[in-house]
Amino acid sequence: MSLLTAKEIMEIIPHRYPFLLIDTIEELEAGSRAVGQKCVSMNEPYFQGHFPGNPVMPGALIVEAMAQTGAVAMLSVPQWKGKAAYFAGIDKAKFRRKVIPGDVLRLEARVVKCKGPLGISEAVATVDGKVVAQAQLTFAIGAE
Repeated sequence: MSLLTAKEIMEIIPHRYPFLLIDTIEELEAGSRAVGQKCVSMNEPYFQGHFPGNPVMPGALIVEAMAQTGAVAMLSVPQWKGKAAYFAGIDKAKFRRKVIPGDVLRLEARVVKCKGPLGISEAVATVDGKVVAQAQLTFAIGAE
């Protein structure tokens, strides 16, 4: 059972289809941690060109999904309600396995440092308990 549905996620972050890359939030500690889920479907628009006959979810979109999960954690804090979280940096990104249609991507983002509207989170994406990607994400919270 999910804690937040896609509709509830859209009340927190500004992303919309086709760029809302998380389906549910399973765990949430406002301001510090979130676990999200993305059910990867062959119907995703990027599979038309990445790659025909061998569909693979782009690594940049996996990082974006991890960032959106972290944004839900940060923007769930009342002082940031109605704001947007923007990338300020991506460090130590590693891609370990392919993500393909039918995979269920588990996305975890944990805030490790925050000073005012700037912060750093550590994020990891897994499929069936195996790490597919990880990164350190720097964010800035500002107006939409």
